[in-house]
Amino acid sequence: MKDEIFTKETLIHVPVEDLFAWHARNGAINRLTPPWSKLCLISRQGNGIDKGVKVKFKIKVMGIPMIWEAAHVEYLENKLFRDCQKRGPFALWEHTHLFSAKGKNAALMEDRIRFRLPMGFLSRPFYGHARRELERIFAYRHRVLKDDMENRAGRIRKQRILVSGASGTIGKALVPFLRTCGHEVIRLVRDPKDKSEDALYWDPYNNILDMDAAGPVDAVISLNGTDISRGRWTPAQRKLIVDSRVIPTRVLVEKMRTMARPPSVFISSSAIGFYGEGGEKILTEESPQGDSFISRVCDQWETASLGAARAGIRTVQLRIGVVLTPGGGALKRMLLPFSLGLGTRISQGRQYMSWISMDDALGGILHILEKKQIHGPVNLTAPAPVTNKVFTKTLGNIFSRPAMFVLPRPLAVFLWGQMGKETLLTSARVVPQILVDTGYDFSHPVLASALAHVLGRPLKN
Repeated sequence: MKDEIFTKETLIHVPVEDLFAWHARNGAINRLTPPWSKLCLISRQGNGIDKGVKVKFKIKVMGIPMIWEAAHVEYLENKLFRDCQKRGPFALWEHTHLFSAKGKNAALMEDRIRFRLPMGFLSRPFYGHARRELERIFAYRHRVLKDDMENRAGRIRKQRILVSGASGTIGKALVPFLRTCGHEVIRLVRDPKDKSEDALYWDPYNNILDMDAAGPVDAVISLNGTDISRGRWTPAQRKLIVDSRVIPTRVLVEKMRTMARPPSVFISSSAIGFYGEGGEKILTEESPQGDSFISRVCDQWETASLGAARAGIRTVQLRIGVVLTPGGGALKRMLLPFSLGLGTRISQGRQYMSWISMDDALGGILHILEKKQIHGPVNLTAPAPVTNKVFTKTLGNIFSRPAMFVLPRPLAVFLWGQMGKETLLTSARVVPQILVDTGYDFSHPVLASALAHVLGRPLKN
């Protein structure tokens, strides 16, 4: 079989030196990896994109786990770098990243892949699929790269940021995003064996956190909290839901208050569950607390963060909506049934779902870091919440599959009890008034375009 060549070009309006340097930043690989991909970076030897750097990934091909190792074999500053597969799923893989200046403030980015599938002529029927997957992957990469380069990277004041909950769904995406934007990130980790340069051990349940070991930090972001949508809320599960949020927040606040130079901002996560059942009423940050288990949890969670505000630290409570990513959370659980044409509306589908794309969740946090006038509760949702009926239909359209099944309300309550009532049947029409008022520009204000982007699928009319 002859080698195949795949190319993807995009014009990006930044100087070529900035575009090239971005790729050398820690986090660039993870930032460009599509969220639906079964690719996970597990190790890197060497710095940035220098010649000789070796990287190792875990990958699944047709559900089969394997290791993919690559090495950087060529480097010409501001012109190109090239990596080649040493071990992995391809018979041949050579990826050349090409950069060319188009005037002082624009550059052409070209990814050129030379590849060959394994098993010789037997793999001939699979080349069309391979090309379509490459088109899907690199279209996503170039959208993310262009958006970050033209709107975020290099436009921020570099900060040293401590992140707890970095291994969660949002945290795993936030850390590489902040780093590629130019920030320095320290991860709080629960595993004492993690000796990574960027890791700091803590055990909030035993009040163990040595902030002096972290050195000076400009900001602290807390993303702690166990998943609320797993199983019935037994007394033990309710306690876990509360403790996993309140205790780490209290420990962070206590430790920040004792620092000789406390951080200037503390961003502490909460959830739109704060508002409880809202029906069709539009809910802003000024709306009152609801009357439900999750509302009371959010109130305790936010109250735990207020000690930082009393200490003079700018404090923000992130009331996070349904973050759309196939990497975790609600959308991940919907993918299989919707892709099989088994998409299901919940009850009458009149309850509102306040969603946000992962990229806008990250962009919103970056916006809050930069805007010093923002403090207090901030809704982290897209500006156009939709009903469950509209969400179901839109996701079915993205997969070109019908979504005609209905889960009756009594059955949802029978299966999941109070958890089903509060997470599936409660209506929350939440809008991000503060983000809008302070000028945040949403990358994905419309549900269909957000789903198409995070799933790497064409946008349907």
